[in-house]
Amino acid sequence: MQKKINDTIIEIIKNDITKERVDAIVNAANSSLMGGGGVDGAIHRAGGYIILDECKKIVEKIGRLPTGEAVITSGGNLAAKFVIHTVGPIWNGGTKNEEAFLSNAYRNSLLLGVQNNIQTIAFPSISTGVYGYPIEKACIVAINTVINFLKNEVNNYKEIKFVLFSDYDYETYNNCWDRL
Repeated sequence: MQKKINDTIIEIIKNDITKERVDAIVNAANSSLMGGGGVDGAIHRAGGYIILDECKKIVEKIGRLPTGEAVITSGGNLAAKFVIHTVGPIWNGGTKNEEAFLSNAYRNSLLLGVQNNIQTIAFPSISTGVYGYPIEKACIVAINTVINFLKNEVNNYKEIKFVLFSDYDYETYNNCWDRL
């Protein structure tokens, strides 16, 4: 599915985000930036030691990455030139400001992309794996944050993709887009 907001194409696709040929992919990282399971582990495995080495240097400099914040590394062995690492919230039933933290993860990733002249970016579904954020709620936050960013911020994005790995996640995002 493809839509256009101003001059930016927003696309929802089913694919492996590590295969995307974009300027940057977003990593749903943990605060240590050392890799892990799910998308984070897949990006670190596919990108190779270069990404891990750059993440270690970032952690040495700033410590653990706070929830909702974002940092950038090279893409290592990935097709993408860069990886933007962001930490989404762990779901606690919606009682710990999870929606604001999730929105910040998307918005700060987009801002970092603008600062680095990124024109094409691909997002996974942040926090909906082991962090337990219900995808039906997360997709609303993700899509609304991206749309608001495109309507209200100066940016140079040509394309923003939501790259979903499973059929269920892909259908959920498409249904969410249709409802908004």
